[in-house]
Amino acid sequence: MPKEVELKYRCKEPEEVLRRLEALGARYVGEYQQVDVYFQHPCKDFAQSDEALRVRVSEGAVELTYKGPRERAAGGKSREELIVSVSDPGQLLEMLRRLGFQEVARVRKRRRVFLAEGAEVSLDYVEELGVFVELEDRGAGAEKLREIAESLGLGGPPVEETYLEMLLRASARAT
Repeated sequence: MPKEVELKYRCKEPEEVLRRLEALGARYVGEYQQVDVYFQHPCKDFAQSDEALRVRVSEGAVELTYKGPRERAAGGKSREELIVSVSDPGQLLEMLRRLGFQEVARVRKRRRVFLAEGAEVSLDYVEELGVFVELEDRGAGAEKLREIAESLGLGGPPVEETYLEMLLRASARAT
C-alpha cells in the first residue's frame, strides 16, 4: 500500500521561505484552493484508531482519501494513503451521508506547491490556523525532508498534529 512521509512546520515568514525555495532551484507547480471535508465512521471512532476519511475538492478535481494510522518516520510521520478520483462530489457526499458517515469538519486552505530535491513542498495558508510548510516524500525520504526544511529556515520540531486535529482543538477552546 502507498505511504506518504511528511513533515509540517509553522511558517512565520512565508516570503523568506519563497525566497529560499527559489534559491534551491525549486520548480513551481501551481496554486490551488482546497476544501477538505472530513468524515466520522458510523461504527468506528477515527480519532481513536488514528484514521481519516477525507473528500478533497481542489480546483474542480475531487478525491476520496483514506489515511491509515500514523507511524513515526525518522522525526516525521508516515501513514498509508489510498486515493480515488471522483467525478461527482455532490453524489459522493450524499452517498457517504446515506451510509451513516457524519461530517466532522472542513479545512479550507490556499496551497502553493513546489518540487525541490525529490520532495513536494507546499506553502499552506489554512483558514483559522495560519501558514504552514508541508514537505512530502516524493522519493526523498524523511532525512532528506529534514535537510530541505533546514535549508528553508524552518527550525524547531515539526508539527505532529493534522490540520483537522488543530482545527478541532481550536474550535473546542472557543466553546
